[in-house]
Amino acid sequence: MAGKEKEIIDLVDSVAITCHAWNGDRTELALCPNSNDVVIYKKSGSRWEEESVLREHGQRVLDMDWSAKSDRLVTCGEDRNAYVWTRQGREWRPMLVLLRINRAATCVRWSPNELKFAVGCGARLISICYFEVEQDWWVSKHIKKPIRSTVTSIDWHPNNYLIAAGSSDFKTRVFSTYVKEIEDKPGPTAWGKKGTFGNMMAEFSNGGGGWVHSVSFSPCGNKLVWVGHDSSISVANAANDCIVTTIKQAHLPMLSCIFVSEHSIVAAGHDCAPYLFNYDDNDKLTAAEKLDVVKTKAAGMSSAMDKFRNLDKKATTESSEAGRQATTHQNSVV
Repeated sequence: MAGKEKEIIDLVDSVAITCHAWNGDRTELALCPNSNDVVIYKKSGSRWEEESVLREHGQRVLDMDWSAKSDRLVTCGEDRNAYVWTRQGREWRPMLVLLRINRAATCVRWSPNELKFAVGCGARLISICYFEVEQDWWVSKHIKKPIRSTVTSIDWHPNNYLIAAGSSDFKTRVFSTYVKEIEDKPGPTAWGKKGTFGNMMAEFSNGGGGWVHSVSFSPCGNKLVWVGHDSSISVANAANDCIVTTIKQAHLPMLSCIFVSEHSIVAAGHDCAPYLFNYDDNDKLTAAEKLDVVKTKAAGMSSAMDKFRNLDKKATTESSEAGRQATTHQNSVV
C-alpha cells in the first residue's frame, strides 16, 4: 500500500460530516456539514476554498455522489427527495427526481456509465432512476421484494446492470437493474443469467445478527464485500459458487468498505481508522494491517498559558491533547 502521504483537509470545525463526494479529477469536494446544505470546496494551490453552497433540501442530506464524466452531483436526504445538480457557469441548477417514496432516502450512487443512478431508502425499496427525454425529468422504477428493512448501502457492478444492496434486515443482495428504455439487454454474468429488472441474482448473510453498513464490488465485479454491525467483514465470490468468507474483528464495527484492487480491501468505522484486508485466490480473507499509524508525542509539561486557556474553555486544567484519539480521525469514519 505504498503511495502518497496522507493529506489532512480540515474544513468544518466541530461539526460532523454526514457525507461527501469528489469530482472526477479530485480538485473539488462536496460535503454535508450535518445539515440540509451541501458545501462545495475547490482546491486553490495548497488551500481549499469554499466555492458554492447548495440549498434545496428541506432536511438533512444523507448521501451524495458526483459523476466523473458528466460532472453532475446527485444528493438525497431525510426529506425523501433527491436532486440532480448540473453546473451552469459558476452556478448549480437542481432538478427534482421523482422517487415516489415515503421514508428518508439513505444512499445514492451513479452507475458507471452515468445513465442512471440508484437511491436506497427507509421504505424497503431501491429506486432506479433514469432521465426521461420526452418528459424532461428524472423518473424511477422500484425494486421492492424481498427487501424487509431500510436499505443502508448500495454499489454498482462494473457492467452497469447489477447492483448490490445492504440493509438492516441483516442481508446483502444483488439485483438486476436492466432498464429497457435506455439500454441494451444484458448478457449472462457470474452472478446469473436472468437479467430482467428487479430480479434478485443472489442473497447473502454473514450468519450473525449485524445489519449491513456498506457493500462494494471488486473491480472485475465477481467479488462482493460487505461489513456488518457485529464487527464482521464478509466476501462472496460469484466465480466460485458464491462462496462466502467471513471474519469477525475484535475492534468496533466498520461502517464503510471498498475494494481497492482484486485482492485488497480497505474498511473503516467506529474505530476511527482504516484497516487493510487481503483476499487471496483461495478465497481466504485475512486482516493485514491498520493503515493509520500515528506517531505519539512524548508527554511534556503544559505551560501556564495552556492551563489557563483550558480552564477558560473546558473548565479543566488538562492539556489540549488530553482525551484525543491516537488516530487522524477523531470520530467514526463513515
